Amino acid sequence: GARSRGFFLLQISRGVARNGRRGSAPSPVDIRAEADTSAQAMTAPASVTSGRITLSGAPEGFDAKLLARELGRGATVVHVARDDKRLEAMRAALAFLAPNAVVVDFPAWDCLPFDRVSPNPDISARRMATLAALAKGALPGPFVLLTTLSAAAQKVPAAEVLREASFVAEVGHRIDEEGLRAFLVRMGFVQAPTVTEPGDYAIRGGIFDIYPPGQEGPVRLDLFGDVLDGARRFDVASQRTTETLKRVELAPVSEVILDEAA
Repeated sequence: GARSRGFFLLQISRGVARNGRRGSAPSPVDIRAEADTSAQAMTAPASVTSGRITLSGAPEGFDAKLLARELGRGATVVHVARDDKRLEAMRAALAFLAPNAVVVDFPAWDCLPFDRVSPNPDISARRMATLAALAKGALPGPFVLLTTLSAAAQKVPAAEVLREASFVAEVGHRIDEEGLRAFLVRMGFVQAPTVTEPGDYAIRGGIFDIYPPGQEGPVRLDLFGDVLDGARRFDVASQRTTETLKRVELAPVSEVILDEAA
């Protein structure tokens, strides 16, 4: 029904008692009341007709159980944690309650907007990997998206921009080497002698080593003239092949895309 296609948003708000006063810890009676209210919210008729549930104030520990329950019902869940510590706690709880669940994260920058330093490359890569997967619908089945208040408040590139800002190469097909070089520069990749972290790329003759955003690891493109002769994923430390690829799709590593419109 509508619930199987629903969208479940769980927000955690701590330090606010039921009477609206801050700083007071909830009593066991309050916690039981919140649990009853949360359970009712999941079965309320309004949630079925609208296809979306917004729940806040769930006690810590019980919130993970609610997420696991909604996942079991086929709903996609967005969990907005108050900070990175609570996000990691939720990840650990889901690993116990729903070990087979698809969990992706969208962390906040580790610096302030307009600061003199750039965000950590690993954080930027994780953010862009999640945004690209969401924009292209590449996440399988119902999943949990873990994020924080700071991350949810930041502006991000439009989905249309992310869908168009990609570079696809297939083994055995021609590849525009100059176009690939220009893509890497526009999308925030940084040339280095060897790739060590997301956002790095290295060129040695007809070999391109590229570390795209995501947790899969770097890829190596072996060109024979203007034809992609081979593609593989490899381990950074040992340089050994971990997976042979037939198709490679590269996403931006920076949220500031330097295209012609910019």
